[in-house]
Formats: sequence, C-alpha cells, structure tokens
Amino acid sequence: MARLLALFFTFSLFLNLSVSKTLKRDAKALNEIKASLGWRVVYAWVGDDPCGDGNLPPWSGVTCSLQGDYRVVTELEVYAVSIVGPFPVAVTNLLDLTRLDLHNNKLTGPIPPQIGRLKRLKILNLRWNKLQDFIPPEIGELKSLTHLYLSFNSFKGEIPKELANLPELQYLHLHQNRFSGRIPAELGTLQNLRHLDVGNNHLVGTIKQLIRVDGCFPSLRNLYLNNNYLTGGIPAELENLSSLEILYLSYNKLSGVIPPAVANLPRLTSLYLDHNQFAGIIPDAFYKHPFLKEMYIEGNSFKEGMDPIGIHKILELTDSEFLV
Repeated sequence: MARLLALFFTFSLFLNLSVSKTLKRDAKALNEIKASLGWRVVYAWVGDDPCGDGNLPPWSGVTCSLQGDYRVVTELEVYAVSIVGPFPVAVTNLLDLTRLDLHNNKLTGPIPPQIGRLKRLKILNLRWNKLQDFIPPEIGELKSLTHLYLSFNSFKGEIPKELANLPELQYLHLHQNRFSGRIPAELGTLQNLRHLDVGNNHLVGTIKQLIRVDGCFPSLRNLYLNNNYLTGGIPAELENLSSLEILYLSYNKLSGVIPPAVANLPRLTSLYLDHNQFAGIIPDAFYKHPFLKEMYIEGNSFKEGMDPIGIHKILELTDSEFLV
C-alpha cells in the first residue's frame, strides 16, 4: 500500500508539473540565455518552454519545481560546453534558483552586481572560466549560499569582506586567481565554514592578522594559504582552530620557529610548511601526533630536533610520513 501511495504521489507530481505553466519571468530569462549561449547549448534546448510543454522534455541542465500554480526554474547546470562570452545577466532573473553551475566554460568579464538578487541560491559554481575584474560586494547578499566556487579565473582586487555576511557558507574556493591585499579577518566569523582555499594568488599579510578574533573559524577543517606572499610566523593562537585537519602554507615568505602549541591541533592530518623561511627545531610533539600522516618541511632552515634513530622509531610507531 505504501508503495502504491508513493507511486501515486510521484505520478500526481509529474502530472501537475506537466500541466502547470512555466512562470513567464523564468521562460523569458532562459530564452534570453539560450539566444546568447551559442549552438553548443541551443541544439539541446528545443522549444520555447525550458520546463517542457508536454510534447517536449525540459531543457538539458534545467530543473523545474512546482510553486503554487506555476513551474519555476530551481537549478541551472550548463558546464563543460565551451560557452564563450560574458556572464549571462539574464540568469539573475531566475529568482528561485538554488543551484547555478556554469563551470569549465569560457565565460569572460565580471560577475554582475545583479547576482545579489538570487536570494535562494545555495550553490554557485563558476570555476574554470575566464572571469575577471573585482568580485561584486553584492555577493554578500546571497544569504542561503553554502558552496562558492570561483577558482581558476582571473579575478583581481581584494577578497570582499562582504563574504562574511554569508551565514550558511561552508566551502569557499578562491584558488588560482589574482587576488591581492590581505585575507579579510571577518571570514573568521563564519560559523559553518569548513573549507577555505585562497592559494595561488597575490595575497599579503600575516596568519595572526587572519585569526586575530577569539573564537574564529570554529568549524574550519581545511585551510589553504599556499603560493602567496604571506610573511611573519605561525602564531601559537593557531591551536585554537581545533577542527583543523589540513594546513597548507607552502611557498610563502613565512619565517620564525614553529610553536609547539600547533602540535596540539587534535585532528591535524596534513601539514605543509615547505618553501618558506622557517628555522629552529621541529617540535618533538609533531613526531608523536596520533593523526598526522604527512608533513612537508623542505626548502627551510630547520635543524634536527631529535636524533635520526629516535625519529625513525617514532615514524614506525605512528605510521606518519615526514618529507624533508
């Protein structure tokens, strides 16, 4: 009986979707996008109704949902089809979007400030394009956003502090762009942020400036700061990031000694310190860490803190991998 009810519900939902009209606003926006994207997408988008008209199926990459008496577009996924040209501004008229995925195309120009209209957006994936210019501060108006992927583009300027206005944000990928200036410390107030990747940019400043607020980054697991121009040392306060598992600091201009407190990070599995200007001794606590599996330290001026035989015995016990 339960199975029959489930099938009946599914059939009823399908029937409602097929007979309901698509919201004119969404149909108009998708047809504008269709006209701008070129043949690679157009050949799969048949008809005038992106949600399908009974005889024709919904357009490829378009997901519609029933809202009252109308169908609305809730997801748009058009990726890896070599779309060329500027970011399609008409996308920002799809006010019910929860997912927008245009990654691995050849989009150029800036993200339009109208992006802030997409209040229900949870996932925004624009990585692997040729987007450029500054990130508009209006991106901080996407209060429902959980995943933001902007890596592998040509964005410049400072990382907007307005990103700290995204209370649900969990994953922030800004890798491989041309961002400059300091990483905004305001990001530390994001209670749900698990992954922060700002590697391969032109960022300056110190780690201490990033984690200067008490209780910052309470959920952060992965922190990628590699391949920038960060200076200063590793502050002892880093041990307060108790959820941290991966710390990637390679290829910066960091210096000083490694504070023993950092070895107190209880979940640390990977530590990348290579190609900086660190000196002194690697604290013994790292060699005894129960979860640390890899530690890269080459390209520095470290001195041995333990005799080679002692290190070898500890490596056997912990099954860790320390690469010098």
